[in-house]
Parts: sequence; structure tokens; C-alpha cells
Amino acid sequence: MPLNATDSTAERALLVTVVIGPPRRSLTRGAAQARDAAASTSKSLAVLDEDSRHEEFRELVISAGAIVSGEMVQHRPKADPATLLGSGKVEELSAMAASSRADVAIVDHDLSPTQLRNLEDALPCRVIDRTQLILDIFARHARTREGQLQVELAQLEYMLPRLTGHGKAMSQLGGGIGTRGPGETQLETDRRRIQRRVLQLRKELEGVRRIRTQQRQRRQSVPVPTVALVGYTNAGKSTLFNAITNAGVLESSRMFATLDPKLSAVQLPSRRKVLLSDTVGFIRDLPHTLVTSFRATLEEVRKAEVLIHVRDASSPMCEEHKAEVEKVLGELDVLAKPRLEVMNKVDLLSDEERASLASANGRAIAASAKEHTGLETLLERLDEELVEDPVLEQRFQIPQSEGDVLAALEAGALIQSREYDGNLVRVIVAGPASLLGRYRRFRVTGREPSAQTKQTG
Repeated sequence: MPLNATDSTAERALLVTVVIGPPRRSLTRGAAQARDAAASTSKSLAVLDEDSRHEEFRELVISAGAIVSGEMVQHRPKADPATLLGSGKVEELSAMAASSRADVAIVDHDLSPTQLRNLEDALPCRVIDRTQLILDIFARHARTREGQLQVELAQLEYMLPRLTGHGKAMSQLGGGIGTRGPGETQLETDRRRIQRRVLQLRKELEGVRRIRTQQRQRRQSVPVPTVALVGYTNAGKSTLFNAITNAGVLESSRMFATLDPKLSAVQLPSRRKVLLSDTVGFIRDLPHTLVTSFRATLEEVRKAEVLIHVRDASSPMCEEHKAEVEKVLGELDVLAKPRLEVMNKVDLLSDEERASLASANGRAIAASAKEHTGLETLLERLDEELVEDPVLEQRFQIPQSEGDVLAALEAGALIQSREYDGNLVRVIVAGPASLLGRYRRFRVTGREPSAQTKQTG
């Protein structure tokens, strides 16, 4: 098995994928042929789905900084309650872990406390499950104090019910969790420490949430709507964010490169300004503890006026990823919000695939954040979706001595026409109501500008 990295300090990971589902039933020759002919497409999609999920699992492990030393895939009709895999496969896995010198076995499935304990007793290496893997990636990528608090809270809440008999894996979480020895006394000590730390983290995050609420209220006092980018992890949200805002945030092909929300002002074609927010990506089976712990961050999604759902048009799992994102949006109670779909990475598609994409996705916006294509269409559509701070057309009569007023209108609105009459400048302006309302004292009604009007744009 070729390694995906050469860093000698990286942990060697043995990947374990368990596919739970009913066994294939044997059929007569004629029935099998008929079934194969009728279900060939669905079978191909099923294989594609399994391959894509396994590749996603590999990418998660690589994003965690590990070297893949071996892989095992098992199909089971149902999960074994004791080990998930079954005793025979556990023995095989133990031999594989020893021969590949694996430091950790990573299971692409959530393990119960009993399954985790039994697997650790049987294998010569540590064992972690899918949720622990994702939490570890989040911990690696958290940069702000808020992000670090959120990840630690999620880790501790996940660890708390798994303390009993949790020997080798106890070393996964550092920072104050005692490991002085086995026994009920130490177990209770650890549990109390974790519970105290959880209460402290929740208190600190509640303070963060209050600060965010205050900041949001100050923003709302000046009607600048917020627009949030959402989407599956690695769909290209940060690249699109940079293409629109020139903010220079981190772009990475690694999963969950963005944890901490970024806000940047964007001017739309109507000259209205919005605040664009780049948020954490979603993923299949996103741990509920993360959704809960990151609720303060995800408030930007809940308070946004419009959501921009960024999808990877080149992914064979594009529709499945959409369903997963909508599942999380449903948990956040934001499915009813206005939403624009951006089919990103169309530069990776052939002409035929682009044509098929356009016909299959209706009003979805084809774009390439990497090549900066489709951005104008996106901003125009965003202009149409926003109902807060609507664009109005009004006439103004402004003394030339009020140069700051003219400058403000030119900067924040579209001057559709302009006429000079002595010391006065008569203009027809299309712009956001919040801006035009500041200069209502200059507003006039009456005749259209004359034919000598100087057109500007």
C-alpha cells in the first residue's frame, strides 16, 4: 500500500471501513439477468457512492496529518454490538495492524463505548472512530480562541460517556484530564474534571455569543444585510469568498480548512453593500456535538438574509452532498431562507457536462471561483434576492456647494442622469433606501431632466 506522505513524525493509520446493509440475495439465472438489466444504473451509482465515501474517508485521514499504512473494508448485514466488525475480522485487523506497524486504527463509523473498549483491548494500537477523527481535524485547524473553545467543548462532550475503561485512548485529550491510574476513584475524578471544564467552556462560549449578538445588533442599526456562504466541505467556499472580496483567507484542498467565520463587505451592482460570511463546511454524518458546540459560529448562518449554497459541480456525489447540507440547514432551522445555488468548479467539466449541468439545475449559477467566472451573475442574482434595504429611484436637487453629498451618492448609488442648472445639480439616482434616506432634504418631485441631461453610469 503506497503511503500518502513521507513525514516520519506522522502517525501511521490503518483505515477501517464498515458498510452496513442487507446481504445480496441469490437469484435464478433468468431473474438475475432481468434484475441486472433493470438495475444496472442504480448498481453503478451504488458502487460510485461507496467509492466516493471511501475516498472522502481517506481525505479526512490525510487532513488529520496521518500516513495511510493499510486499509480494510467489510460488508456486514448489521453491526456487531460488541466490536462492530465481528470476532473474525477483529483478529484479521489485529494482524494487519501489527504487520503495518499502525499507530492508530481509524474506523469510518461511530463506535459505542463498548465497541471502542473491546477494539482497543484486541488491537495493538489506539482506536478512534469517525467522530473523533473529525474532532481532531477541527482541533488542528482552530485558530481563534472561540474556535478552540468550541472544539474542546465538543471533544469533552464526546469523551464524557466513554470514560469507563477507556485506557489507551485517554491520552488523546490533553490539558488537565488525569491519568494517574485505573479504578473508580480516578474515573470519578476525571468525570468531575470534565464536567467542570464543560460548564466553564459553555460559560465562555455564551460570553462569545453575547459579544456576537451585540456586534450583530450594531451592524443591524445600519441596514447592511448579511449573506452567508454554506456548502459541503471542500466545495470551494473560501476560494469563492476570496474571488468576490479579495480578502485573502486561507484556501486549501484539505477538508475543514475554514473553521472560524470571516466577514467582508461586498458592493453589489446596485451599489448596495452586504456583509459576506464564509462559514465552516458541512459533511456527511456531521457529529451532532459539533453542530451544538459551533452554534455561536453558525449564528451567522441563522441571521443571514440570503444563503449562497456553494456546490462542487465536478463531484460525482454532488446531489448527495446537497442533501447533507440541507440536512444540517434543517437542524439550524434555516431551510426557508432565500437561497442561491452556485455550481462551482465548472472549469473542471467538459463542454458536454456543462450543458448537462445547465439543463439539470435550472436557476443554479455556473461558476468557477478559481477562474473568476460567473461572479457577475452571482452578484446580480444576489441583488435580486435581497429585500432588506431595497433599491429605489429618486430625484434630487443638490447645490454644487454640497460636494460631499454628490460624492456620497456617486459612491453608493447609480447616477442615472445629471443636469446642471446654475448652482444646482439635478440628478436621478437609483440606490439603497438607507443611503437615499440620508439626503431626503434634497429630494424633489417634478419634471424629467431635460434633453441636455448628461448621462452617466
